[in-house]
Amino acid sequence: MKKHIKIAPSLLSCDFGRIKEEIALIESTDAAILHLDVMDGHFVPNLTFGAPIIKYIKKYAKLPLDVHLMVTNPNDFVQPLADIGVDYLSFHTETEYHADRLIHHIKNNKMKAGIVLNPATHHNTIEYLADIIDFVLVMSVNPGFGGQSFINNSLQKIARINDYRELNNHSFEIEVDGGVNDKIAPLLVEAGADILVAGSYIFNSDNYAEKVRSLM
Repeated sequence: MKKHIKIAPSLLSCDFGRIKEEIALIESTDAAILHLDVMDGHFVPNLTFGAPIIKYIKKYAKLPLDVHLMVTNPNDFVQPLADIGVDYLSFHTETEYHADRLIHHIKNNKMKAGIVLNPATHHNTIEYLADIIDFVLVMSVNPGFGGQSFINNSLQKIARINDYRELNNHSFEIEVDGGVNDKIAPLLVEAGADILVAGSYIFNSDNYAEKVRSLM
């Protein structure tokens, strides 16, 4: 049986001047999740949007919202995003001294909790959190900007995380973000990925539905 893959279009690459229409177009496809990147200009060299824009997106979105925090103070975002109704929330372990505590804080606020691994972050980072996380987000580019090329050794990292998951009977999902396209997607799925984030590959096209299907 073919594995069911969830596609999460990244709204960072959409046309924000017509975001309501962009959301409607994406939700007419087979996409399963809407991915949102929150950047603070400190942890990564870029600024995006915060809670007010996410609240606006939530007003029009029916799909679950997946927020990736690229910020130095992730704990401060938990309650505001929970109040908005965000479904998935992930953070970089480099930004939080007490990752275990923050994961429980996210989960206690009825959101799925994930940790993010940068390209240079070792896959063993998940070992002492694997029992409590709902997902791990593997960055296959260096975070901060869309449209980057896929880093090939990410496949090895995903495969090792998947092997660890299977060996220890863990249930967390593996999400991948960065340089995802129709050529890379089958390799990611083979390595063990469950959720594929794609931005420019989808939004730089004239047919969102076709691009989403090509990743599944």
